[in-house]
Amino acid sequence: MVEVSRATRLHPLQAGHSGILSVSVTLAENATRISLRAREDAIPALSKALDLTLPTKPKSTASNGARSALWIGPDEWLIIDGIESSVAEDLRKAKVLHSAVDISHRNVGINVSGKGADAVVNGGCPQDLSLSAFPIGAASRTVLGKIEIVLWRLAENEFRVECWRSFSNYAYAFLQESARDVAA
Repeated sequence: MVEVSRATRLHPLQAGHSGILSVSVTLAENATRISLRAREDAIPALSKALDLTLPTKPKSTASNGARSALWIGPDEWLIIDGIESSVAEDLRKAKVLHSAVDISHRNVGINVSGKGADAVVNGGCPQDLSLSAFPIGAASRTVLGKIEIVLWRLAENEFRVECWRSFSNYAYAFLQESARDVAA
């Protein structure tokens, strides 16, 4: 008699892993995300309003408590703060020309952590993720497979991938598969 077995299918965004991997791929906590655009002369006022110094060099970030600013381009930052954030209110205090758009609904964060996290991300990201080229605190807009992401190195073996919600299934599955490859 033939024995029938059924595969158990997991949701692609289910947090955690099978327990055999050295790298975990998990969903990041919900957060407020603001896309901030401003000219150079507005940076001091915006920094004061945010209570952190906006970074002005490529790959740089600045943090104060749960609030972080990631340099994305010469006049662009991604501000990430806790879910109950007052970023929008704080930016209104700056009486300088700027654009601040809440993109919390658009983005999803995915954490990749553990020994070999850089190899997992490099499974689809062509950027040099060595500590000398991409040190702790570095962030940049780049690609993962076929999608655009913002990559942020939180620690030696920990990264945060920010992607559009519509690409989150792809990014999460891609990173999970890459983690399995690295573990093999």
